[in-house]
Amino acid sequence: METSSGATDVREENAPVCIVTGLSGAGKSVALRVFEDLGYFTVDGLPASLAPEMVGMMRRPSMEHFRGIALGMDLRQSDFLRQLNGALTALAEKGTRAQVLFVEAHTATLLRRYAATRRPHPLERDGFGLEAAIAAERESLRPLREMADFVVDTSRLSIHDLRRIIQKRWMRGPENLHPLRVNLLSFGFKYGIPAEADFVFDMRFLANPYFAEGLREKSGKEKAVADYVFASPAAVEFRNKLTDLVLYTLPLMEAEGRYRVTLAMGCTGGRHRSVAMAEYLRRVLRQSGYAVSMEHRHLELG
Repeated sequence: METSSGATDVREENAPVCIVTGLSGAGKSVALRVFEDLGYFTVDGLPASLAPEMVGMMRRPSMEHFRGIALGMDLRQSDFLRQLNGALTALAEKGTRAQVLFVEAHTATLLRRYAATRRPHPLERDGFGLEAAIAAERESLRPLREMADFVVDTSRLSIHDLRRIIQKRWMRGPENLHPLRVNLLSFGFKYGIPAEADFVFDMRFLANPYFAEGLREKSGKEKAVADYVFASPAAVEFRNKLTDLVLYTLPLMEAEGRYRVTLAMGCTGGRHRSVAMAEYLRRVLRQSGYAVSMEHRHLELG
């Protein structure tokens, strides 16, 4: 078992399955939303006995776009611990190593959260107040906490802190060394700046293939156009400095819990210079271990 202070970047590549459980009010639902944002298929309130069936669904072609599966479970299920142990054993027999994430918080923190939300604790009942319910749940789940792969105390964590912790452990893999996903976008300024862009870079000072013989009908995806755009030493220096800036900035954004950033490259029509730069950055970023998507928004209009 590990705590959040001693996390390692280990991930079960062949079985991206996480069981999210822990104390009521400690942040299980928030953790599941983080997994959902990271591309996992998530289910909350799942009976433990159904876990093998849900994991089996991930083999369907329609589920291939999900990075993995995260299943939320809690003590409201009858005979929860026995059912969960049985489910983990059944998964292991099928070659799936599910990891267990256990979230917890100090009693004072849980009392404050329940007071703010005014929701009842699952174990609260007549003659059994909130503090007693929290204590009973903590004691009942002690064996699960001890067997968990990863324990996170959310008492002093913000939502962004929890996101960073989950990203660090469950998002990384050999094909994508970084949890941050980069969306590259080329566009033409004459059609307007994309509203979703986090950063906009202007390529209009570079040599314009539109006015070069034999290049107007080509696009920045073609080598001849890219060679023309970056023919001068100044253009190469700019390309290198922009690449350095991007590679310097992305890890800083990643450290703050960002899971997506959109970088937009613009030129006049969105066909030549912006496309050439975006294609260059895509190659560099993929070689650096980032998951990259690309959209040439105005290529056919420029």
